[in-house]
Amino acid sequence: MRTANFAQNLLSVQTELRHFAYKLTADREDANDLLQETSLKVLDNEDKYTDETNFKGWVYTIMRNIFINNYRKTQRDQTYVDQTDNLFYLNKNESDEPVTVDNGYDLKEMNSIVNALPQEYRIPFLMYVSGFKYREIADKMDLPLGTIKSRIHSTRQRLQEELKDFR
Repeated sequence: MRTANFAQNLLSVQTELRHFAYKLTADREDANDLLQETSLKVLDNEDKYTDETNFKGWVYTIMRNIFINNYRKTQRDQTYVDQTDNLFYLNKNESDEPVTVDNGYDLKEMNSIVNALPQEYRIPFLMYVSGFKYREIADKMDLPLGTIKSRIHSTRQRLQEELKDFR
């Protein structure tokens, strides 16, 4: 009798659980997978449920924990551990490749466009490309942060516009 009542309670919250799963995953297929995995885990752990506790809250907690565990597993799987002695791959910069016709713009063309910019746009952009953070550039130039971000954005837009026919 307890199993039938337990299954009925689980069926009664399926619609709400589906909405909660969709909020967590933002994808219908992933939400349905999460709902199915949660339902199975709830049914497997029926003996751990006590009648005095909130059934809906218990099931929501299980779903949330499954989602968090899956997310952490995905993050862990995407992490690359460099096993080389000198950590070559971790220190390798993707931009170490020389710029050629096949993989980028001509540096001379880019430099001529950047050098043609007014000084108030050129200096923040060159500092940003050199590795300075927006806040550092704003402090060094004694300008508001928004102004720096705007100028760098405008310069990037102009570069894209000027170089769109170049590729």
